[in-house]
Amino acid sequence: MTARLPLPHSWDDLRRWVPWLLPLTVLAAASDGYWPATVARMLPLALLAVSVATVTGAAGLPTLGQVAPYAAGAYTTARLALAGHTLAPVHLTAAALAGAATAGLLGMLLVRHRGTVVLMLSLAVAELTTITATQWRTLSGGTDGLAGIPAPHLLPSTPALTADRPVLLYATAVTVATTAATMLLLHRHHLLLTAVRGNETRAAASGHPVTTYLWLVHTGAGAIAGTAGALLIHTHQWITPADIGFDTAALALLAAVIGGTHSPPGAAIAAVLVLGVRDVAAADWPGHAPLLLGALFVAAVYLLPGGLTAVPARLHKGVRRVQEAERPAPLPSASRRSP
Repeated sequence: MTARLPLPHSWDDLRRWVPWLLPLTVLAAASDGYWPATVARMLPLALLAVSVATVTGAAGLPTLGQVAPYAAGAYTTARLALAGHTLAPVHLTAAALAGAATAGLLGMLLVRHRGTVVLMLSLAVAELTTITATQWRTLSGGTDGLAGIPAPHLLPSTPALTADRPVLLYATAVTVATTAATMLLLHRHHLLLTAVRGNETRAAASGHPVTTYLWLVHTGAGAIAGTAGALLIHTHQWITPADIGFDTAALALLAAVIGGTHSPPGAAIAAVLVLGVRDVAAADWPGHAPLLLGALFVAAVYLLPGGLTAVPARLHKGVRRVQEAERPAPLPSASRRSP
């Protein structure tokens, strides 16, 4: 009987983060108008971090290029809303499809490479995304961006989501549902993805189409990023090329590293923490926020190799070692005593 490998993408991981997410959401929703709007505007990056963690953790492809499907979903949603189509389910579906199509096209190039090459190629993708959005004025509005985007409706007969608290609850529901669906899919295919990521040569020799598997993961993560793009429009109601630039890509990757590349919920929570640190640093130390985030990234790589998700396990292991060290040595048995 073969041993079952541990499942980092299990429901236990999601359940570990829900007790933190729900009280924070309720607290933000119960406070004044500043916090509901602020937290709601953090959630698109949280969902983008889930996409980055999926590609980096499940496929083993570190990436900065998820801003491309993120932008595709955002501009698709913006153009639909400006054309008079304001139903949120339509936006989310169209954005997910646009993100998946964009990631699928890019994945034909990216999944054929590994390591630093993938990271550099994805960096080029991020820069090209910003340049394209800046130059394609008929789609994006150029550097001025698109403003005055109509608020979405959940159903045709419901009012628009304009108040801060309903927008926060809606954004939280989309983020949690998308993250839970991601966890379910990763849970179902964890053993296969672990085998592909651990030893591609052996997996290919066993008859598995490794490149196809990685392409499917990259495409699925693109659908998540596209959904995050729709959420960006729903919570901000504007978009500029700066919203999909290198800073956004770097923040999403930083959140995935801090939260744990094998933990999409951890990446989502870490994205909120990273944005909070950035906003505090920008207010108290103007101009030093990028330096602080860079130091945070280096510290996370060296001090949190498994991300925040691995901290409870490491603490538990340390406590057990201390307890075992303090435990008195067992007395020798009577049969072993010398006469």
